[in-house]
Amino acid sequence: MSDTSRELDVILYGVTGFAGKLTAQYLARAGGGARIGLAGRSAARLRAVRDQLGAAARDWPIVVAEADQPATLDAMAARTRVVITTVGPYTRYGMPLVAACAAAGTDYVDLTGETLFVRESIDRYHEQAAASQARIVHGCGFDSIPSDISVYALYRAAHDDGTGELLDTDLVVRGASGGASGGTLASMVEFLGTTAGDPQAQRQLRDPHTLSSDRRAEPRLGSEPDLSWRRGGDIAAELDGIWTAGFAMAPVNTRIVRRSNGLLGWAYGRRFRYAEHLSCGSSAAAPALAGLATGLSKASFAVGGHLVRLVPPALLERILPKPGTGPSQSRRENGYYRIETYTTTSGGARYRVEMAQQGDPGYQATSVLLGESALALALDRDALPDRYGVLTPAAAMGDVLLARLPAAGVTLEVTRLH
Repeated sequence: MSDTSRELDVILYGVTGFAGKLTAQYLARAGGGARIGLAGRSAARLRAVRDQLGAAARDWPIVVAEADQPATLDAMAARTRVVITTVGPYTRYGMPLVAACAAAGTDYVDLTGETLFVRESIDRYHEQAAASQARIVHGCGFDSIPSDISVYALYRAAHDDGTGELLDTDLVVRGASGGASGGTLASMVEFLGTTAGDPQAQRQLRDPHTLSSDRRAEPRLGSEPDLSWRRGGDIAAELDGIWTAGFAMAPVNTRIVRRSNGLLGWAYGRRFRYAEHLSCGSSAAAPALAGLATGLSKASFAVGGHLVRLVPPALLERILPKPGTGPSQSRRENGYYRIETYTTTSGGARYRVEMAQQGDPGYQATSVLLGESALALALDRDALPDRYGVLTPAAAMGDVLLARLPAAGVTLEVTRLH
């Protein structure tokens, strides 16, 4: 249901960037009658994008707003029920918009995978957003909706069956194909470079509960390594014969999932333990591949930032793809991801959820996930829980997304195994 007290339902901020254009294209196809506006720094460039979106977007308003001009962000937030932002790196450009939305009582979604940005957002604006009844929802792209919503689906199945709380829960990426954009690589370089020499940042990144809603109330489960290689059969009998590496995005996604558990009153359980893995197959070389992949992921977090800081900025600009560029249309359309998440409950039941989507995970698929998150907040408000502040996708709109995503072409199937 639209909120007629605001001029617009959704404003997409950053539409001239690579991810922003794809999200605009998705909203033009699947907007469902939402009142949508396009925002960015240049009215001329915004109009050029709008002109490519077809008849559905012909009358979408143009909104000029800039990250370094807070008054323009305040005005933008006041006009709409929901803001989508694809403007990163978020640690550099994101916080003023979070502030504007928290002050205006405007819902907000982004596609960030920047854990320390999310932590700062919680520290600075959770209470204000809760008071203004704004939902600030980070991680609404491939990072971290497949992780967060898959676990939420398992929780709903166990809850509905009365089989107890979730115990060991493991996501396994069974297959994925895609590419990287200039904007994503710029965010990675920014993240690595700014955290490498900061001991406090490094401690936060190592803390498995760094995004916790109440750090002192978190269950103490011993070691929870982010990146480890394992036999598939040690995760689930159905994976016997394969080897898995630590999934490179686990240090981001696991924090979001654990925050969901806290925001939901530890509904998943006080013994809920979560990890993410990448399938390396069952060949003779699989164990070595799993070990190598895990080692490379660990090295990228351990020393990547120090290496970035040694490279002159001018050289980095020449080496990296330019912001606004990304995978070709063919690669985007032929990309995909397929994940399986397994859990065992305190009542002895076992479940698996399979989630899959056609399209490059970071861009084509993310544009659908991001767009559907915004539409859920804008159009399905009567079905959302009365939960506000800096949230996760599952805590903000779990049940609504479970209904919306399959209708948007996302496979989401839960099976009881035992």
